[in-house]
Amino acid sequence: MSTSATMKAWVVPEKGGRDILQYQDVPVPTISSTQVLVKNEYGGLNMVDSYFRSGLYPQTYPYITGREGAGKVVAIGSEVTSFAVGDRVAYMVTGAFAEFVAVPAAGAIVKLADSIPTQIAAASMLQVLTALTLVKDSYAVKPGDFVLINAAAGGVGQILCQLVKSLGGHAIGCVSTDAKAKLASAAGAEYVINYIEVPDYVPKIMEITNGKGCQVVYDGVGKSTFNDCLRAVARLGSVITFGNASGPVDPLNLITLSQKNIKLMRPTLFNYLTTPEEFKYWSGIWLDYLKDGKLNIAIYKTYPIAEYVSAAEALETRKSTGKVVLKY
Repeated sequence: MSTSATMKAWVVPEKGGRDILQYQDVPVPTISSTQVLVKNEYGGLNMVDSYFRSGLYPQTYPYITGREGAGKVVAIGSEVTSFAVGDRVAYMVTGAFAEFVAVPAAGAIVKLADSIPTQIAAASMLQVLTALTLVKDSYAVKPGDFVLINAAAGGVGQILCQLVKSLGGHAIGCVSTDAKAKLASAAGAEYVINYIEVPDYVPKIMEITNGKGCQVVYDGVGKSTFNDCLRAVARLGSVITFGNASGPVDPLNLITLSQKNIKLMRPTLFNYLTTPEEFKYWSGIWLDYLKDGKLNIAIYKTYPIAEYVSAAEALETRKSTGKVVLKY
């Protein structure tokens, strides 16, 4: 444990873009009786970081950014019995992009098995949990389902391709380059469409699905893809929109959904994890997948913590494929 009273952290002082991010000295968190203090080793970047920074999602400023990380426990609260100093852990709380972070001992943090590398844990927790809740709850993928995955070469996209294949579905990955097409295919996409080469790709989807469309569409892109999601989904199908990489979806006239009796859902991961019991259930599935080697976690690049702005640019401009990671 450092004896210093301060630490380096990435602070968002006010609503804005990447240019307002500040790497500065802040106090080391003081933990309560029910918290643990984690010394970070790796942090995982996610699009949701930019949604809070920009004001798309409600947020009180200033705050330390970052929502997932992994490292070692260096102090525990007086009431904590489930963790010990020295435990390797992964967690999801706001304030991850700092040297230290205080985490509730229940409902936000897990111990890591020896077989799970710390970097892989930090790179996978939020995205794998997102993908698991999408394919097992938002729409439970069944054998034989045709599933459209937009941004199929991204971090969540590659995981979705793997999960859909493992569940017996037919994954159709939509990407923007030939290089990304190879990544989606390697991750398990049975069909891959480059929407730059085929701007109107819905007829291709209809051809693949014998004119019926997809039972479910998973879309993390938002504004630029939403209308095509409605066109590509089957009658009685589901459109699950879970991200806004191209911006928030425009207002929708609900009568549009009646044309095919479309089910529309906009889930967010943290509403699946509102109790310690829910967190234990979903994080247990995630840990089992990692321990059993059932998922390949693709890391695009690992940046030093001081280069967070460059890392965020790679993610937010959709240059990255796979997970962007910070090393402390």
